[in-house]
This record gives sequence, C-alpha cells and structure tokens, in this order.
Amino acid sequence: MIPRRRQAVPEPRYGLLRRLGRADRWAFDRVAAARLRGLEYVLPRLSRFADHGVLWFTSAGVMGATGRPRLRRAALRGSIAIAVASPAVNILGKQAFRRKRPVVDLVPPIRIRWKLPTSHAFPSGHSASAAAFATGVALEAPRRVAAPVAATAAAVAFSRVYTGAHYPGDVLAGVGIGALAALGTRLVWPARPPVARVARTEDAADAVADDGTGLVAVVNPVSGGSGGATAAILPGRPELAVELLERELPAAEIVRLGPDEDADKVFDEAAGRAAVLAVIGGDGTVNAGARAALEHGVPLLVVPTGTFDHFARAIGVESAAQAIAAYRGGRVGRVDVSYVTPVTGGAAGGAAGDQFGEEERLFLNTASLGAYTELVVRRERLERRIGKWPALAVAAVRTLRHSEPVALTVDGRERRVWLAFVGNCVYGSRGAAPTWRDRLDDGRLDVRMIATGRRVPRVRAVAAVMAGHLRVIPGYRAWRATGLEVASRSGDLRLARDGEVSALPAAVRFGKHAGALAVFTPVDAG
Repeated sequence: MIPRRRQAVPEPRYGLLRRLGRADRWAFDRVAAARLRGLEYVLPRLSRFADHGVLWFTSAGVMGATGRPRLRRAALRGSIAIAVASPAVNILGKQAFRRKRPVVDLVPPIRIRWKLPTSHAFPSGHSASAAAFATGVALEAPRRVAAPVAATAAAVAFSRVYTGAHYPGDVLAGVGIGALAALGTRLVWPARPPVARVARTEDAADAVADDGTGLVAVVNPVSGGSGGATAAILPGRPELAVELLERELPAAEIVRLGPDEDADKVFDEAAGRAAVLAVIGGDGTVNAGARAALEHGVPLLVVPTGTFDHFARAIGVESAAQAIAAYRGGRVGRVDVSYVTPVTGGAAGGAAGDQFGEEERLFLNTASLGAYTELVVRRERLERRIGKWPALAVAAVRTLRHSEPVALTVDGRERRVWLAFVGNCVYGSRGAAPTWRDRLDDGRLDVRMIATGRRVPRVRAVAAVMAGHLRVIPGYRAWRATGLEVASRSGDLRLARDGEVSALPAAVRFGKHAGALAVFTPVDAG
C-alpha cells in the first residue's frame, strides 16, 4: 500500500498575527533606541499633559473662549469625538485584546519620569483621544488652526511609543478609532462648509482705494447687545470695528445710526454718495443696507458686529479685519436676495426683475411663519445668555406647549400650518434652526412646513426640534421653489425676517432676485 503524501497545511491565521507582532516589537525597539535631541525633555511632558484628555479639553476651552463660531464648533465636535472614542478604546478595546505593555529595558530612564500605566496596551487611549480631537477640529476649523492641532496630536501619539507606554501598533489602532469616532459625529451633526459658494464677478478694483476713499460705512452702535451699561467702561464690537476701519482706511466716511433715526433713509442717503457701502452691524442692519445697495447699484461690504451674523459668516467674513481684507482684495460675488411682498389684485408688486418694489420686504437668510416666529424670537433672546442649544430647548418647550396651527392658503391649497420656514437658498442642516448653506446663488427658496389638521404631539415635536429631524413630525413637507404664495384666512400675517419680526397683510408672495446683490467676499472664498 502506497502511503499518501501529507498535504501541506496552510499556516494558521495566527501566523500573520505573530509576524505583525514581531514587526511591531522591532519598530518599538528602534524607537526606544533612537536619540532625538531636544525631544527627551518635551515628549514625556507632552504625553503626561495629555492624560485624561487634559490637553484637548484645555484646547477646546481656549477655542471656545475666542468667540469665533467656527472655533466653537470645532471645539465641541472634537470634545464629542473624544467622548465617543475614549469609552470605545478603554472599555471595549483594551478588555477585548488584553495586550501586555512593552518591556522598557531599551528606553532611557530620562523618558520614563512617571509611573508607567498598568492597563492593557491595545489600543492606545491617548492616541485615540488625540486623533479624535484633531479630526473633529479639522472638520470645522480653518487650516491655520487645524494644522497645529494635528501636529500636536501626532506628537502625542508618537510620544506614547517614545516613552515606552505603547507599541506602534497600539498607537495606529488608537489613531484609527479616534478618527472614525470624529467622522462618525457627522451622522448626527453634519459638518458645515466653511464658506458658502458664490459666483465670482469681475474685480471691483475701480471701487477700491488704499485709503478707503469712496467707502461710506453705516454703523449701528447698539448691534450685538452693545451700548448697554458697560458701554461707558468697555467699547463694544461696533466701536472696535470703527476704530480699526478708521486706522486702516482713514479716508472712509463713518455714519452712525442714531436711536431715533430712520435706518432706511440713512442707508439710502449713504449709498447715494458711495462707491462702496459698508454695513457695521448684525443681520437686521445688513438687511437694511442690502436694500440701499441694491437700489443704488453699489457693492456691499459686511462688517459683522451682531449677535449671530449669519449672512457675514455665510460669505466667510467673521471679523472686521477679514472684512477690510476682503475690501482690499477687491473680490466681489453676486448673491441671491429673497423677498416677501403683499399680493394686491392677484399680482405681487415688485416682481423679480431689474426694479425692486417699494413694498418688498427683503431677507438674506430666512423668513418664518407660525410657531417658527415665536420659536426664533425666543431662541435668539436666550441664545446670547445660555448658548444656542440650551436656548433652542427652552424656546421649543415654551413655544410648542401653547402653539396652535394657523389656517393658511399655500399656493392655492388650504392648510393648517403649525410652523413654516422659507430660506434664501437651500440650507444644508435640517433642524428647526438651520444656519448654513452650500451656495448663496442657487436661485431657489428652501420651503419647510408642518401642515396638520390635528394637534401635534408636544413631546414628539420638542424631541424632533432638538434632534434636528422635523420630518418625523406628522405633516412635515419640504420642497424647493422660486416663488410661493401664502394667504391667511384669519387676518394679518406675523413674519420674522432675518431676526426682525413684523406684521404683513393677509396675502403675500415670496420670490427671488437671483444674483442681484454684489457683495465683497474673501479672496479665498469658494
């Protein structure tokens, strides 16, 4: 009998893990034997400072204290990412793999200044937190902030190997988990583009002067809550912006709005003698300046000093210094302007075209009806004191507890509308307080409405508003349009436009002036 030849048994999968383990230990030994001049002192202390996320939460606090919206969002997203990554690594990962810490015989004692950790090695918790925070910041912050944070995170990750706390494989796994945790935050909180895209027009070099000749700036001294009890002690944002403007553009004319002056008249007179009209104020003031700029055909320069500055942030201008840089850069883009106007005799005054009707009420951001009006007013009243999300929660509870549907006719169809929102261009976020857009020149209105013939479940409605998922509420509708007609069957309409609440006749029409407003944008804007 001829004996059978034994078939070659394939190497078990654990053979690959053994090879990876040997490579990991070899890489650790190489790093342990390395002598990097200057880092022997820095890296151990950096690694120590990153214990328990102290380094990253301190960084988040500093970014939040700047008051810059993008940096506040970056700090919050990075902190949330750490809150997701840290339990995933320390509770799940380490307990699942139970890898022992490296033997530190080759690591110089100068690098091991503190007691080595006794928990399991794989994956690295420090590296996961570092990558989570750095990735979260990169999703929101400008490059000049994200790059140093990423470099610091890389140094922390490397320090875990350099000080003998982890193998390189532990660090790589931690980095991967941290980055995925940060990217996963976009599933519940989409990252907003830093700047809305605007079609670029020709350069406005003929309207720009080095000393600001031809620039007329109208300033609202009380924008952003300035002018209160602290005005005599500390200058508000408008006064600081004026000081910078006078220093950088000494030939510019500064016009201050008085408390009893007609803003529309002041802007009209200023635009009539300006080559460039500048607005120093918040969204309501920018709205008034936009109308004057449209009527006189001059470009608008937005200098943000308000509480929210939604439009300024959308075009990428978050400070007076950035506004001045945009003016000197001479880059002008054209953005859409939406309007609401009374319907008289079946026709709307001031239809879209070259002329702007006197009855048109313009808005650059949003207009809202029904419970939205009360919710927006309450939220913006509280937001400055307690923050956006707490303010939204309180406003939602107070508003939704007492609100009732309003009988409206929308584009010829009778509806009982609980709340309605009309955005100038399509908004990216889907919640009750959308704040960002991808474009400012798409020619469309973003219409969102909850129309229901029955009472809306209050608890469910509040939860939907807070979670940003209005579509789970019965009767939710969303569509894009170039025009919209709304008529109230019970009297005048109460409408909030760019944060300003006003009463309008019972029948109105929403429309667009596509690409009508010329506005200075940063040179590096999309």
